[in-house]
Amino acid sequence: MKRAVFLFLVLTMFVSLCACGSTAAQATPAPTSGSTSEPVPPADEAAGPEAAVETPEASGSDILVLYFSRTGEQYNVGVIEKGNTAIVAEIIGEATDADLYEILPADDHYPMTYKELTDVALQEQRDRTRPAYAGELPDFDSYDTIFIGAPVWWGDWPMILYTVFESTPLSGKTLIPFSTHAGSGLSGFDRSLAAAYPDCTIAKGLAITGTDAQNNPDKVQSSVASWLSELGF
Repeated sequence: MKRAVFLFLVLTMFVSLCACGSTAAQATPAPTSGSTSEPVPPADEAAGPEAAVETPEASGSDILVLYFSRTGEQYNVGVIEKGNTAIVAEIIGEATDADLYEILPADDHYPMTYKELTDVALQEQRDRTRPAYAGELPDFDSYDTIFIGAPVWWGDWPMILYTVFESTPLSGKTLIPFSTHAGSGLSGFDRSLAAAYPDCTIAKGLAITGTDAQNNPDKVQSSVASWLSELGF
C-alpha cells in the first residue's frame, strides 16, 4: 500500500512540473514580423549621420549684376554702412532674379573720408592705374545679360572697373551700365563700355543719386522698375 501511495505522489509532482514549464515558455513569446520594437542601429549609424557638406548650386539665372561700391564718408549722405551702388545693385538683382557679384579691391587702400578718397581716385585716373581686384570673377559664360554698376569718380568709372574690362572677354553679351552719383549722371559709362566691348550690345543705362540711394528707397525702386520695364524686363 505504501509503495502505491509513493508512486502516486511521484507521478503527481512530475505532472505539476511539466505544467509549470509549459506556462513559463508561453510567457515570453518569440518576436514576430509585426513587432513594434525599434531595431538596434548598426555601429556606423548609432552615433547619428555625419554632417552634410553643402555644395553651392548654380542659381540657373542668365543675368548678373556686377558692381563696385564704397562705404565710409560719401558726398551729401555722411558716413554710410552700405554703399550707394550696392543698394541699387540689390534692387536690380531682386527685380530681375539676377545673381550679384561685388568687385572688391585686392589692396583696399581707399580712404574712408570723402576728400581723401577723391584725391586717391583722381590720382589713379591721372596715372591710368589698374588696381587689382580680389579673388576670381564669376564664370561669365553662364550669363547673357550683365548689369555693371559703380559710383562716378571724376566723371568716369573707377579705375578698378577698367582692370575688369581689360581682362574679361564678354563678346556677344548684353551689357547694361548703372551709376550712383552726386550730380554727374551716367557720365559716359555706356560709351566707355561700348569702346571696351565693341562686339557687345550696350543697353540704356540708369543713374541714381547717392542721396536717393540712401534716403529715398521708394523713389529708387520706382526708377529701377520703370527702367527695367523700358528694357523689357
